[in-house]
Parts: sequence; C-alpha cells; structure tokens
Amino acid sequence: MTQSTSTTMEPLSARIPSDLYLWLAQLKVEGASTNSDKLRVLLGQLKRQHDGAFDFVAALAWCRDLAARPRNALALLEAGTGRHSEVLSQALEHISHAMALLISAEVGSLEQAAKLEDKLVRRSLAHTESLMRQATTPSAAAFDPDVVQRHLSGTLQLAQAIQRLQHSSPKGD
Repeated sequence: MTQSTSTTMEPLSARIPSDLYLWLAQLKVEGASTNSDKLRVLLGQLKRQHDGAFDFVAALAWCRDLAARPRNALALLEAGTGRHSEVLSQALEHISHAMALLISAEVGSLEQAAKLEDKLVRRSLAHTESLMRQATTPSAAAFDPDVVQRHLSGTLQLAQAIQRLQHSSPKGD
C-alpha cells in the first residue's frame, strides 16, 4: 500500500494482547513483511480512512485501496485469460464511489441529507444505466455474458410501469 511521505522515522512501542500479535504476525500486508512494516502500512491506511471522513477524494482513494485485492486479482485473471468484464469493473467503481460519498458526507441537517440522497441516487441510476447499456446486446461484456439479462426482468417491468404511469397522467399534473 502507500507509505508515508515523511522521511523521519519515529519509534513506537506498545503492548498488545497475544491474540492480536499472532494475528498481525500472520496477516499478509502488501509491501510489508515484518510486524514493524505492517504497522507502518496499517497506520497509513488508518490515516487515509480518517482523512477520508472529511474529503470525498481521500475517501475514494481509501475505498479503492480497500478493493485493491479483488481489483488486482481481476487484472491477473484478465491478463491470463484475455477476457474482460465491463460489468464487474463498473460495479467495483460504483461501489467505491458510493462508499466514498457515504464516508465523506456530512448529514447534520435536512439540506445535507437531501444533497447526499441526490448524489447517491444519481450514482445508483448511473450504474443502472451502464447495466442497461450492457442489456442492449445479446451478451454483456462480462465473464458471464448472460448475467445482465438474467437479472433484468424486474427492472424492465418497473421501468415499463413507470412509463405507462407517466403517459397516462394528464399533462400539467
């Protein structure tokens, strides 16, 4: 993960329960082999999490970091098989954005709650639109080409019902 940009290293000493020590010793952390390295990386992640609580861009970077393991595994899978899933890539990006919006949101008033609601609905419907685009061809750009068609019927039925309601309403309502 990301190391601190500070060049000055400070010692840190702490006593922790043996179960946490054993967990840390067995924990696989990218770019860290010793417990000291692991603590540096994990503290850096904690700092990014804290910073993300106040800033969307920092929260998005942190959420993307949290999803790094499956993203990297997918990159290896794609490189090894020559196949790509736009559906899965878009889902991972949507989830990261939605979580970043939630993490960085201030919801202390009705106005702030309404703004968050607007952002989340806009993000969710954009993801729905991307899935609907995948449904315009017989097979989606996905590891399972039928995945979108298989789950689409309920959404289509709702969209058709909404369209009927909008066309049956008298103009001006």
